[in-house]
Amino acid sequence: MTEDSRTGAPGYEAPSDADKGRVEGGQVRFPEWRGTVEPPSAPPPTPTPPGERIGFAIVALGRISVEQVLPAFGECLHARATALVTSDVEKGRVIARQYGIPDEAVFAYADTERLRERSDVRAAYIGLPNGMHREYTERLAAIGLPVLCEKPMANTPEEAEAMVAACAKDGVPLMIAYRCQYEPFHLAARKMVESGELGRLRFVEATNVQSGGGADQWRYSGALAGGGALPDIGLYCLNSTRFLVGEEPESVTAMAYSPPGDKRWERVEESMAFTLRFPSGVIASCLTSYGVFNKKSVTLHFEAGTVEVEDAFSYHGARFWVTRRDGDVAMRAERKIGAKNHFAQELDHFAVCVRDGTPPKTPGEEGLRDQRIMAALYQAAAEARPIPV
Repeated sequence: MTEDSRTGAPGYEAPSDADKGRVEGGQVRFPEWRGTVEPPSAPPPTPTPPGERIGFAIVALGRISVEQVLPAFGECLHARATALVTSDVEKGRVIARQYGIPDEAVFAYADTERLRERSDVRAAYIGLPNGMHREYTERLAAIGLPVLCEKPMANTPEEAEAMVAACAKDGVPLMIAYRCQYEPFHLAARKMVESGELGRLRFVEATNVQSGGGADQWRYSGALAGGGALPDIGLYCLNSTRFLVGEEPESVTAMAYSPPGDKRWERVEESMAFTLRFPSGVIASCLTSYGVFNKKSVTLHFEAGTVEVEDAFSYHGARFWVTRRDGDVAMRAERKIGAKNHFAQELDHFAVCVRDGTPPKTPGEEGLRDQRIMAALYQAAAEARPIPV
């Protein structure tokens, strides 16, 4: 034991145990210092040493990779970015320098297989357009790299099935980036359902709408996107509802609409309203659109109260409200929940899975289920009738 750890810095009063903490099992722990009326403080983080973190190759340097995923590594505890794959190597090298990635770790799409030469690459994140997910998942799996693939998983159930089969054949894990299943607000809402605090869940309302611009973009391409608002942003309503209810829907209905004369909607739908009916009797009503001012919310209707999550599908800014009886009145109160970076949460989860050899919480099979349900929703909209799932 050093002099400082025993008595503190020379000439100063020795720190208390509450101030300096202690080492237990190789980790630093601090006794609770707040009063019992305050919520307890969280334990200190236990990050993996930087050189031992799971290195990710980022495949595609579009908006989601550059604006969200790469910055998220700064908040990761177990993952780091070690290579880039891009259609524009010059752009890739500019970005690589910003994140301390060497130029020789920047590859063109044609050279994706050269990732196997990098001992510091142990997993890959795919941020490509939906229609390219299958090819690059199969290529990465063939060189032994675990794959974290952005949602939606693919354009069709058949593509999703092929991705699951390829990863199983090559013995690598496949995870779909359903970030909302890893962030605190959705987890808190799921806990409200499971706890029965407000009685039985009866209905769910989920909305994810935004205004699509006129600029040419891959989202308006049927070949690249596989659909319009439904697979891009409506998928959040679908997957989150399945996650929150904790069941699989037994039937679906849907109505789709696209304003006539607008070239953006010649190959993909602008809007869709759909319902999911679950075996327990829960009914979910969902709305998604590229033609409405931004709103992203989930409302859970229980027998004895309501839970509302504002900005539920946004990258940040979510708020959590509970309405219930308080004496003779209905009281709506906000529950403060500490926000976390969604992308850092999912990257770290997959990194730990790769490190420990454990299956991810949102594997390829989870994405495949959504692809099958979306296919049923398109059928329901086309045939104007309920479709069993």
